[in-house]
Amino acid sequence: MLKKIIRSIIVNLLEWEARLVLKKYKPCIVAVAGNVGKTSAKDAIAVVLSEIARVRKSEKSYNSELGIPLTILGRASGWNNPWRWLGNIFEGVSLLVFPHHYPDWLVLEVGADRPGDIRRVARWLNPHVVVVTRIGEKPVHVEFFANRESLIREKAYVVEALGAGGRVILNADDQDVVGMTAYTSLKPLTYGMSKEAMVRSSNNKLTYDELEESDEKTVPGRRVIGVTCKVDYKGKSFPVRLAGVFGSANILPALAAFAVGASQGMNGVAIIEALTHFLPPPGRLRLLEGIKGSTIVDDTYNASPAAMRLALESLEEVEYSGKKIAVLADMLELGELTVGAHEEMGALAARICNIIITVGERAKFIAAGAKATGMSEDSMWHFDDARSAGRMLDSMLTTGDIVLIKGSQFMRMERCVEEVMLHPEQKSKLLVRQDKEWLSR
Repeated sequence: MLKKIIRSIIVNLLEWEARLVLKKYKPCIVAVAGNVGKTSAKDAIAVVLSEIARVRKSEKSYNSELGIPLTILGRASGWNNPWRWLGNIFEGVSLLVFPHHYPDWLVLEVGADRPGDIRRVARWLNPHVVVVTRIGEKPVHVEFFANRESLIREKAYVVEALGAGGRVILNADDQDVVGMTAYTSLKPLTYGMSKEAMVRSSNNKLTYDELEESDEKTVPGRRVIGVTCKVDYKGKSFPVRLAGVFGSANILPALAAFAVGASQGMNGVAIIEALTHFLPPPGRLRLLEGIKGSTIVDDTYNASPAAMRLALESLEEVEYSGKKIAVLADMLELGELTVGAHEEMGALAARICNIIITVGERAKFIAAGAKATGMSEDSMWHFDDARSAGRMLDSMLTTGDIVLIKGSQFMRMERCVEEVMLHPEQKSKLLVRQDKEWLSR
């Protein structure tokens, strides 16, 4: 009880300071909402806007009632250290009392774990641009809402918060997102893969390089190294090359960023040039070199059915000489959708992959879905924890194999990646959740 009271006091103090800071410095604000791809979209938008202004973005996934004020104040979480929290509060006072070189733009994630989360923030944030990514048929956090429609309505509050002169940018591939136009009189700018999108990608292709023959004299293979596409906007096409990213799912953040840049009058060529510097954050469909000439698709930050489907469908696009392996862990916060969502992912993975490894109690339904589709039990393994799954991977990987690793945050699937990545000495830079506070959990 005492801990909750102290947390409430800190949240209220930081929010009060953040609101005053916004009034003093008057930065332009991009608010990024949705259920799939918020963090990658936020990072891509920040890369583009950095071409024309000083930009600060949410660090990691600071998208809550606490994370948003911290970003506005330019501070990091104090975790369980009271002195760090006091330092955050004093920094807020400093911003208010003394002049600072404050950013021109803030690019903020806005998330909703429970009813009221976005509505409370939207009342005072007053964004200038709102971007809504995908929601998905079976979104995470839905177990905390009365139904799926209630969750969608919560996301829409950030659209409703836009004032005259604001810009709303919506994912055209998700009809629930497109339907948020009902909450604003502003004309939306849409992006996506569908023909209806105003900012649309075409000619999406994976790019590869050739692997050299290994010491074990195994057959050389190909390794995916990125994606290329064209961004079509107002009758013009702009070629884009994104290195280190995987599949069509990572084109969507680039499209969202292009839309934001275009909404601010940026030249299309300048936007594309900026996007060449975009790399998705750790744990979001990030390509890593694996042991024995394998490739890892690290998608370990979190998992929802929509995001897992995108990752698996991206894996299906790959033309490889080796095995396609999926290591899939529990998807949390799905409530009554849990069993069906996991079985559905299992059926999809069975169609795409040679081998499926599952991790966690709920992931047993992934295995059940794969088996029901006809996948042999000899091609499936199950483990209770991420490291055990990683050790199994270590024993089976060969040159040219590609492995997708994905699961909800609680499952800590980055530990599986660590077991099979080629450069574990770089894990602090390449993997998600490498803060000492996370590592001690």
